[in-house]
Amino acid sequence: MDVPQPSARECLERLREGNSRFVQGTHDRTLLGWHPGIVEGQRPFAVILGCSDSRAPAELVFDQGLGDLFVIRVAGNVVAPSGIGSVEFAVEQFGTPLVVVMGHTRCGAVGATVQALEQGDSPPSKNLRSITDRIGPHIQSLLRLAQRQSTDRQLLMREAVRANILASTAQLRHGSALLEQLVESGRVVVVGAEYELETGRVNFL
Repeated sequence: MDVPQPSARECLERLREGNSRFVQGTHDRTLLGWHPGIVEGQRPFAVILGCSDSRAPAELVFDQGLGDLFVIRVAGNVVAPSGIGSVEFAVEQFGTPLVVVMGHTRCGAVGATVQALEQGDSPPSKNLRSITDRIGPHIQSLLRLAQRQSTDRQLLMREAVRANILASTAQLRHGSALLEQLVESGRVVVVGAEYELETGRVNFL
């Protein structure tokens, strides 16, 4: 008999506790290793849509082991059809109740998008543009306001990262009829989070 998944609130608390261990340096590395029985199946308690940045691996940041998290990583934690499909697969197949969109401070993809908007240019590669074009619409108004108010560059980047996280979170909630139905019924919770490279802490937005 399958053990029911914990609630989204319990899953969120598990992530908070794991991140606290990560920050304090008390993480348990034995959780990360292979163990007998893992081939039999998986029951991840959370889906993490995160950035591909090498400094932001979700399993380490949340101090979780093999089989605990269903992780999707793409530069800028942008939401594309394949990413939505991956989230749909996890929540439907495994009953995973929590979906987290995790961006991070000093995100290179967001920085490249800010630069492209400021210079009125775009990356030379169409594949890179597919990323910046998804981020751009969510930070354009923020950039215009920052230019009028002469906002500090570091503050602009921080706000742009958060705006992109919240936009991706909203896209997951409303960009899929399946996910929207699961959210409305209370079976799935979708939240945004910002990982601070400077401290190692994850702040849920």
